[in-house]
Amino acid sequence: MDGAEVSGEHRPGGPWRTRVAGRIADIDEAAWDACAGQASAAANPFLRHRFLRTLEDSGCVSPRAGWTPHHVVLEEASGALIAAAPTYQKTHSQGEYIFDQGWAEAYETAGGRYYPKLLVAVPFTPVPGPRLMASSDAARGALLNALMAETIGLGASSLHVNFCREEEWTFLGAQNLAQRTGEQFHWHNRGYDSFDAFVSDLASRKRKAVRKEREAAASGGKITFRTLQGADILEEHWDAFFAFYMDTGSRKWGRPYLNRKFFSLLGQAMAEQVVLVLAYRGRTPIAGALNLVGPDCLYGRYWGCTEYHPALHFEVCYYQAIDYAIAHKLARVEAGAQGPHKLARGYLPARTYSAHYLADPALRRAVEQYLVKERAYVETEMRELGEHSPFRQVQDEQD
Repeated sequence: MDGAEVSGEHRPGGPWRTRVAGRIADIDEAAWDACAGQASAAANPFLRHRFLRTLEDSGCVSPRAGWTPHHVVLEEASGALIAAAPTYQKTHSQGEYIFDQGWAEAYETAGGRYYPKLLVAVPFTPVPGPRLMASSDAARGALLNALMAETIGLGASSLHVNFCREEEWTFLGAQNLAQRTGEQFHWHNRGYDSFDAFVSDLASRKRKAVRKEREAAASGGKITFRTLQGADILEEHWDAFFAFYMDTGSRKWGRPYLNRKFFSLLGQAMAEQVVLVLAYRGRTPIAGALNLVGPDCLYGRYWGCTEYHPALHFEVCYYQAIDYAIAHKLARVEAGAQGPHKLARGYLPARTYSAHYLADPALRRAVEQYLVKERAYVETEMRELGEHSPFRQVQDEQD
């Protein structure tokens, strides 16, 4: 489909055309970032050209890894970029956090071929954000048409748009894509001026639990914490963090997705948006959490440790993130995939959205029937979790 044209009604200037880029480097950085809304208050650092290029330049995203870049863009005749989607051909379903392995197994058991598939997402990153990045509704529709044409042209079984925004999810549902929901846990800043102000907003029992966890994590002053950003993050810090990351990745997944080179490149490309929290026992780093920051949000991504200490995970990942968000007046903290244990620490349930086009009508019907039940389950679970909010129900409650 490279070079194929998709026409549509728009302002004068010639027909739209689609182009497929086998590398993000083949797309102009400024044009991509403008399309991704990087100048807005809701800019998402994971959609920056530099972040996606870091994944590719480090080799973490490559055909060998089962992630072949296949970025679909929409251009005017002049070459001006008006729509884009971070797109990948996939030969497996790892690193996506929207789980469709069951669909693949059922389809292949029935004699079908599920892989390759086409995925619109940020690799290894369960962070909601725009996926069909377009300057108008008409351009977004043309971009979807191009993505579906690519799916058919490649002989792929399906097209998946993961962790999209709710408005995109609604749009994609109207175009007959199957709709899926999930849940994460996000912390919201209610205008707090300190961590103590946040804690005071919790129910009495939760307040006491949070304070005890912070005390336990500090281990009587034996463990200290540092938050590093920008030029303060040195290669020695990346060395320490990579050891933490590998420990967690090896225990959870067996094969971590990111390599050491990725972290150095990330620090070089996006230093001011990297927030690294490290825990020290004396002068020895023993744990860390990697976050990226946008204009209004801190995004928690990776954590690891080489020593176990009570409540250390909660402090490094959740409480230090809240501290940072309050100090920098950020609206929220998104703490990554899953984790009902985050609820007790002030992170409330939030829906996530994805949409799926299945080329085989039989597979499409089966998936849609399954998703009806899954969406109902997600709604029930979110309602039940909401009833266990850690925040005070009575405003004048005292310790």
